[in-house]
Amino acid sequence: MKKILPIIIVLVVLIGGYFLLSMNYQNGALGLKQASDKSWADVQGAYQRRNDLIGNLVNTVKGAADFEKSTLEAVINARAKATQTTIDPTNMTPEKMAEFQQAQTGVSSALSRLLVTVEQYPDLKTNQNFLKLQDELASTENQILTARTRFNETVEIYNGYVLKMPNKFFLSGYPEKPFFKADAGAEKAPEVKF
Repeated sequence: MKKILPIIIVLVVLIGGYFLLSMNYQNGALGLKQASDKSWADVQGAYQRRNDLIGNLVNTVKGAADFEKSTLEAVINARAKATQTTIDPTNMTPEKMAEFQQAQTGVSSALSRLLVTVEQYPDLKTNQNFLKLQDELASTENQILTARTRFNETVEIYNGYVLKMPNKFFLSGYPEKPFFKADAGAEKAPEVKF
């Protein structure tokens, strides 16, 4: 019995140490996961704000004149598609992130076409409601950029924690999260013609 007692004590200390170490890594990963999930919710909130503004913008433009119907329909359809594409932060994959980004790019593209077309309607350009909505939309786009940047920062910290050794050994239930990436062709500066 005296020979087995030291072995039992060593095993208890090793198992207890492993349990405490594992719990420490799990708690750290959980905190970082919660921070990245909150950041993702902030991104979705910024996109939701943009979607809400688009409805008001479309209604303002509709009431201004015999505006080009196809442009308004493109904005409405892009907005509808974007609101249907969502990502669960607990099941975030690069493929789902690309799908989400593609839907949001469709909204941005349709809005750009709308704002370019607006230039042909002088009455609409001076409409105070339209100008206010246009300013709100520009502000929202800045909020989206900020939210996406903060999300990428929290994902960087989270991924760094769960992927480094020995953390990776203890955190198999915490998969790597994808970053927001720039749209294809975004590295090229837009050509401005007057």
